[in-house]
Amino acid sequence: MQDCKHWQDLAAKVSPETRLFIDGKFVDAVDGQRFTTFNPATGKPIVEMVRGNSKDIDLAVRAARRAYKSGVWSRMAPRARMDVMYRIARLMELHADEFALLDCLDMGKPITELTGGDVPFSILTFQYFAETIDKIEGTVTSTDPSALHMIVREPLGVVACITPWNYPLMMAAWKVAPALAAGNSVILKPAEQSPMSALLLARIFAEAGVPDGVFNVVNGFGEDTGKVLGLHMDVDKIGFTGSTEVGKLMMVYSGQSNMKKVTTECGGKSPQIVLADADLGAAVTYAVNGIYTNQGEVCSAGSRLLVQESLYEEFVERFALEAQRFQPGDPLDPATTMGPLVTPEQQTRVLGYIESGKREGAQLILGGDRPVGMDAGNYVQPTLFGKVNETMTIAREEIFGPVGAVIPFKTPEDAVAIANNSIYGLASSIWTRDLTTAHRMARDIEAGIVWINCYEHGDMTQPWGGYKQSGQGRDKCFDTMLAHMQTKSVWINLG
Repeated sequence: MQDCKHWQDLAAKVSPETRLFIDGKFVDAVDGQRFTTFNPATGKPIVEMVRGNSKDIDLAVRAARRAYKSGVWSRMAPRARMDVMYRIARLMELHADEFALLDCLDMGKPITELTGGDVPFSILTFQYFAETIDKIEGTVTSTDPSALHMIVREPLGVVACITPWNYPLMMAAWKVAPALAAGNSVILKPAEQSPMSALLLARIFAEAGVPDGVFNVVNGFGEDTGKVLGLHMDVDKIGFTGSTEVGKLMMVYSGQSNMKKVTTECGGKSPQIVLADADLGAAVTYAVNGIYTNQGEVCSAGSRLLVQESLYEEFVERFALEAQRFQPGDPLDPATTMGPLVTPEQQTRVLGYIESGKREGAQLILGGDRPVGMDAGNYVQPTLFGKVNETMTIAREEIFGPVGAVIPFKTPEDAVAIANNSIYGLASSIWTRDLTTAHRMARDIEAGIVWINCYEHGDMTQPWGGYKQSGQGRDKCFDTMLAHMQTKSVWINLG
């Protein structure tokens, strides 16, 4: 493992790409605008990025459409397209440290989470979707002998991928890899808080042999670029991960424009349910990890801790001890387990939720403020509230920070009712040794993902997405590839 000095030395020498990537070239914005990115651990500027707007989006969409129509990628032989995707994965491995460093500087995630999680999983995503390319099959249906009926699959055309700041590289991989594997052209719009790794990805794509125009990156703000993509008449699909509010707007923009397909992965308020017969030690460890990993800036963060009454006191006591593993610090230090929040605005937002918990009568058990002596960065202590009821703000709204809420319950039926009393339905977990209870609760919980006796487990076969206002559509998994294609019926009259 590299030490802190290694990463600090790399950070001192980093010279990231700052321009847009359109039609195979790095270019400045048409209007010459720029914006500054800031290091959330220090508050200091990192670099000035080129800021795109509607004119740059138009150029990117035209390049993507031209490439798609030419067939240079969309009609490339499947095995040849697979080879390019595999080259992307191999080049990402060669630049793994650089990817980790850029995301660490941009959004404050601890470097060990990036080198051990985000970067290797992003590489795996490209490998997985490369493997799906020659697995796409059409069908010949059983019809009257006077006809031959074929159902074939084709790419959609131009796909816009709009990604969040909390997992910059990994969310880009989840969106871009299946879109490219299906034969589409892509415009990636990264979050303005964390754009640097997307541009390194563009350089690698060009080196791997992705044809000009097939992959484009436009930095910018939501109103200048994200909204423009949503309303664009020549974009065929939006793949969006972000807030529920903006996810709804993407669906509105689709209706106001060309009825483009929209998939959304949005907010969550995921319950972790701990029954009286649970393996308490394991449940506590997973509960702590489920809310404090990535500073709680996770859509699937298990922020509602539903604990059966007989276990409540022991659970809270063990949780407070276990939570000491998460200490805010320099994200470039491999020993750091919790970094800063992404922006001062996000820090203020999270601290506001903590104040609302105190005001509404929840019991503050742990944390609740900025860490002492860390005023320069956007840090918040790992925080836990006890004796929370489901009407409190901290039990209903997505905080997107390191704040857990312990909610006691009486029976498994009560736990399911509390779990489902939410506008969200992304993820959940059940901790019990009773197989019948586990199956029954998994059946009744309204969530796209149900983990039993674990949390945040999975692989590329696992569909990722939610019920209700957590969005629609799924990431990862083979179905995601198919969602980037459309079916065509070809009916041949043999009579």
